[in-house]
Amino acid sequence: MNDEGIGSGEAVLEETAIVLRSLRGVFDEDAVDELDHALQAAGRAVADGADDELVLASALHDVARSPLLGLPDDAAHDVAARRWLTPRFGERVGWLAGAHVAAKRYLVATEPGYVATLSAESVHTLHAQGGPGVDPVLSADPRWPDAVRLRRYDDGAKVAGAQAPSIDEVLAVARRVRAGMGTSR
Repeated sequence: MNDEGIGSGEAVLEETAIVLRSLRGVFDEDAVDELDHALQAAGRAVADGADDELVLASALHDVARSPLLGLPDDAAHDVAARRWLTPRFGERVGWLAGAHVAAKRYLVATEPGYVATLSAESVHTLHAQGGPGVDPVLSADPRWPDAVRLRRYDDGAKVAGAQAPSIDEVLAVARRVRAGMGTSR
C-alpha cells in the first residue's frame, strides 16, 4: 500500500478501512491493540470538540504500525505516518500525525510530572525517539497546539474496553476531510 496511484476518494477510503482493520491484533501497548488505540484516540478528539482533520489525524497517527505498510521495526512511525497520510488527507492531517512524537518529547521536557503519566512502553520508546526535547521549528508552527492536543488524545487512548467510535464513523470523518481538501487550512 504505497503512494503510487492514489486513486479516487472512494479508493482512498477503502484503503484506509483496510489499513485500519489490519491494526486489529497489533500490540504496542499491553492494554489495547492498535485498532482500539486508534478508535479511542478519535473518540477523545471528538469528545474534546476537535475539527475533522484533528479527529482523523488522531485516529490515524499510528497508521504506520499497520503490517500492510511494511515498515521496518526500527523505522520512525511518525515520519512514515505523515508520508502516508499527507497525499491522502492533506498537509494538516499528515503534519499533525507526524508531530505526535515531537509533542511527547516536548511535554516531557516542559511539563513537570508528564512523564509519570506515560505508559511503560511510551517511556521506553521516548529514549529511542531522542528523549525529552523541544523542536523549535515544530513548536513555532501555528498547528502546534493541535499537535499537543493529539498527543494527549494518544496518551489517554489506551484503556481496555473503553467506548470508542467505529471504523465506519472514522471513515465518515475521512470522507468529510477528503471532500474539503483544497478548501481547508
